[in-house]
Amino acid sequence: MCEMQAVEQNPVDAVDSCELSVVIPCLNEAATLAVCIAKAQQAMDQAGIQGEVIVADNGSTDGSQAIAMEHGARVLSIPQRGYGAALQGGFREARGRYLMMADGDDSYNFAHIPRFLERLRAGADLVIGNRFQGGIEPGAMPFLHRYLGNPVLTFLGRMIYRAHCGDFHCGMRGLSKSAFERMHLAAPGMEFASEMVVKAALAGMRIEEIPTTLSPDGRNRRPHLRTWRDGWRHLRFLFLYSPNWLFLYPGLALMALGLAATIWLLPHRRSIGAVSFDVDSLAYALSAILGGFQAILFALFAKVFGVIAGLLPRPQWMQRWLPRVTFERGLLLGFLLFAGGLTATIYGVRLWGAFGFGELNPAAMLRVTLPSACAMLLGVEIVFASCFLSVLRLGEPESERG
Repeated sequence: MCEMQAVEQNPVDAVDSCELSVVIPCLNEAATLAVCIAKAQQAMDQAGIQGEVIVADNGSTDGSQAIAMEHGARVLSIPQRGYGAALQGGFREARGRYLMMADGDDSYNFAHIPRFLERLRAGADLVIGNRFQGGIEPGAMPFLHRYLGNPVLTFLGRMIYRAHCGDFHCGMRGLSKSAFERMHLAAPGMEFASEMVVKAALAGMRIEEIPTTLSPDGRNRRPHLRTWRDGWRHLRFLFLYSPNWLFLYPGLALMALGLAATIWLLPHRRSIGAVSFDVDSLAYALSAILGGFQAILFALFAKVFGVIAGLLPRPQWMQRWLPRVTFERGLLLGFLLFAGGLTATIYGVRLWGAFGFGELNPAAMLRVTLPSACAMLLGVEIVFASCFLSVLRLGEPESERG
């Protein structure tokens, strides 16, 4: 095991000699903490692993800190509350080249630690346990978590981020210290588990999984996890880190639907059976075009901001095409669209004038005025979007702006 005295006297040598840090987040885990520490230490001793056990305490009031110190663990006091905050604090202070995390409720099998370390030694950046492959004991996972929450959130994570793991929320996982530093993790709550996988996938890290088991926890109190609140936080995080799924794909679908309906309705009234569609339907179709275009712009803004802020990797298309999206070109395109809409509006006014500015066929006139108003609004949106995009990109290096 790593000696605290040696680390304090010679931090560099100590870090090199400490291969693994097992971090246990803790908030009132007095009933099970000693067992978890002992199991982690035993697993490392039997496998000949030079390591340490860190208890990242999040403000326990049941004496967990004293129990941890009595059993040879390092105790770190993490003032910011939350599962993610506790683990991040433990990871930052860890002395090992590799990091392990597992809950302190005695539900995870610490004897599997060498399996995780073996994959990390072989070059994996992140190794996640899969409880569905390893086995979930009766009563270990609530019904909603096992058959709804976990499968749905894991499916979405795999689909959106192409992260090849079958248990997004397993609390036993290992990663290299260098991978942790590259991830720039920030989520303080339970969504930290999703953030770790998402950021590893976005950064192109090597993610592997191994079967592990889950047993009923040994707590004598309610778990910290709140099914609906924390499930929503995981779902929200998955979409907030994916501008494509949050904005781009819905925007493209809405815009395509609106454009198809506009082309269909623009020549004349249409009927499907006994139902007729006229200019009132055309107004909604044009609104769909405007709304979809706004969503596409939001996707672009979110992507650019995420890249500049270091939250998202810079994709190849952005490297290639974004320098061509200049403020001046945006102004020109917006002006041309606005001018086209204005020309159609003038045509409508002249058509009205030919009839002495009297009563006209409303449906015929709206087929001119509605598309022209839509074109002018799109032009104005493009102008404003060009301005805002230029402001966002002020933080970019000159070489990236083109």
